[in-house]
Amino acid sequence: MPTSDYLERILTSKVYEIAEETPLDPAPNLSLRCGNRILLKREDLQPVFSFKIRGAYNKIAKLTPEERARGIITASAGNHAQGVAMSAQRLGCHAMIVMPVTTPQIKINAVRRMGGEAVLHGDSFSDAHLRAVELERETGATYIPPFDDPDVIAGQGTIAMEILRQETGPIHAVFVAIGGGGLAAGVASYIKRLKPEIKVIGVQPVDSDAMRQSILKGERVELKDVGLFADGVAVKLVGKETFRLCRDLLDEIILVDTDAICAAIKDIFEETRSIVEPAGALAVAGIKAYVERESLRDQTLVAINSGANMNFDRLRHVSERSELGERREAIIAVAIPERPGSFKKFCAVIGSRNITEFNYRYADADIAHVFVGVQISKREDVTQLLAELNQEGLEGLDLTDNELAKLHIRHLVGGHAPNLTNERVVHCEFPERPGALMRFLEAMRTDWNISLFHYRNHGADYGRALVGIQVPTSDAQAFQQFLDTLGYPYVEETQNQAYQLFLGKTAGK
Repeated sequence: MPTSDYLERILTSKVYEIAEETPLDPAPNLSLRCGNRILLKREDLQPVFSFKIRGAYNKIAKLTPEERARGIITASAGNHAQGVAMSAQRLGCHAMIVMPVTTPQIKINAVRRMGGEAVLHGDSFSDAHLRAVELERETGATYIPPFDDPDVIAGQGTIAMEILRQETGPIHAVFVAIGGGGLAAGVASYIKRLKPEIKVIGVQPVDSDAMRQSILKGERVELKDVGLFADGVAVKLVGKETFRLCRDLLDEIILVDTDAICAAIKDIFEETRSIVEPAGALAVAGIKAYVERESLRDQTLVAINSGANMNFDRLRHVSERSELGERREAIIAVAIPERPGSFKKFCAVIGSRNITEFNYRYADADIAHVFVGVQISKREDVTQLLAELNQEGLEGLDLTDNELAKLHIRHLVGGHAPNLTNERVVHCEFPERPGALMRFLEAMRTDWNISLFHYRNHGADYGRALVGIQVPTSDAQAFQQFLDTLGYPYVEETQNQAYQLFLGKTAGK
């Protein structure tokens, strides 16, 4: 189909029988930080919290009454499923939807609530698609493609129509998340026909970049595996028509990693108080990467917030990784001599820098290895900190980009220390401000050895720290006096069963 034909399809789309014209909201804080005017196209405000309602309804509404009577079937990673389910409910036909088993439960529940029959199969969209094709043959239902169909593409293209109507001034670029390519193909088809000077830039996760690899090779490339964090774009093989359109019309595709996506989710929350899903934040992550790469200033950039179907239990991971993605936190490992006073010396080097995390457990009589998170304002701050540590004879290693350290090691620093004696364990509350840790250390006698320390800043007014200290039996009274005069709330946990099982000197050893 010629690209020019999409203009008419978009202009005559039936999407407004069910979809909303979503606002194009300014993002003042993000604009100030990036030095450009950034606008957010709020597709997260659709009735199904995703742009997918547009393409799904446009396709189903154009079926014949006989086709709708036989029922419809589709495969989806979640958002298209909800669009199909709501559209089928509105148009009075049965919908069967095959979804990957990795689909967030919030999306599965939404499909069932709207009367759709959810069938879970496979780990990715491509797996679900193969099963949907089998069921299509078995049932005679009409298949509703999630992206590779002219009516679906045209439905998504109505977003571009709204953007150009809502923003009449110059636009430098529109950023679009890409999974199978329906959204990008529709948006680019409209913009490049009417305003070819506006760049249309696709954004994909580094571990789900089927469209980018396909365009680079000049033919569709099927990925062996896809990352599942941004499940809404976890597509192994893009569509034939979407590939053709994206290859011909997109200016480029930018790749972003998980940390950048998490940082973008936080950015959007701070602007809108809405929590978008990972795929929904791709466009903002792409804008930030593009602005940094191009040193761009004083331009208007549009990000399509494509969806907000986020599982609540993912928020902990997003919160942990967003500071790394924003380059506001560095993770370093430091080797310090295992003797009284070394820990205090290390903290003195940290100085007024805010510690976001601290993990340490005694393991060796000579050297202690500390896992620490430090708040930074720019990447160069890490180099400066490592240099200062080196001047004090403390060896530091930057782990900020080490995926193993960020995912697992930070939670596994610890274990039994069978050679320790007289360890007392205290759970304290520290005020979340620089200097609180040094106050703790300065109040403690220098001949008491810190054998365990765990702390993580979670954004509250008070942080919670678990501290292990070797206190000779003869100093029991002095230790109690130290705790009482410290001024921080505390609970001694030396007899806590969890401590005894996983960290303490276990019985019989």
